[in-house]
Amino acid sequence: MQKYVIAIDGPAASGKSTTARQLAKALEYVYIDTGAMYRACGLDALNKGIRLDDLPALQQMLAQISINIIYRPEGNRIILNGEDVSQRIREADITRLSSEIAIIGIVRTRMVELQREMGSQGGVIMDGRDIGTVVFPHADFKFYMVADVKERALRRWKEYQAKGENTSLEAIRQELIWRDKNDSSRAISPLKKADDAYEINTTNMSIPQQVDYLLKIIEGANAH
Repeated sequence: MQKYVIAIDGPAASGKSTTARQLAKALEYVYIDTGAMYRACGLDALNKGIRLDDLPALQQMLAQISINIIYRPEGNRIILNGEDVSQRIREADITRLSSEIAIIGIVRTRMVELQREMGSQGGVIMDGRDIGTVVFPHADFKFYMVADVKERALRRWKEYQAKGENTSLEAIRQELIWRDKNDSSRAISPLKKADDAYEINTTNMSIPQQVDYLLKIIEGANAH
């Protein structure tokens, strides 16, 4: 069977990462979490004390950066410069930093290069903000996932609760509104739906329902 490149875009907490991971498992594809790559970038800058407006220092960092995504059935491991940073990049300070570093042109250019290398053989699922529009404009399947901001805030709040992080639901809702605005209005690779993407509203869908829905579309195309 042909090994497809599958792009899943959408705003934060729309369900795309969890769905992408489970869809990858179902298809036995490699899941490439592009958000984790920007988080790793942010962490690298933080560790090295590099300010985000210091472009020469960032350029040097990007020339040397090594990001590997190791597939594990229980969840990918993110290796930054030889160190497993899978847990650290999910912490709140890195979440905000990743959104800020992702709007810097030289950072995006380097990450897109790495993402294209990773996806060049097919059999990959990538999720992010600009996968179907910029990274893989010729992806075999493109999905754009949306959900009501209240529902997205609730999902994120439950994730934080499970990790023992106490953040108010309203603070998360405000953070998501800020991220949506930041992601959609940035000059470089803004969050937007590709013209040929399937739009899926996940507000009232469970993760298994989302995975099934996407699988049906992919398998339906295979049948033709």
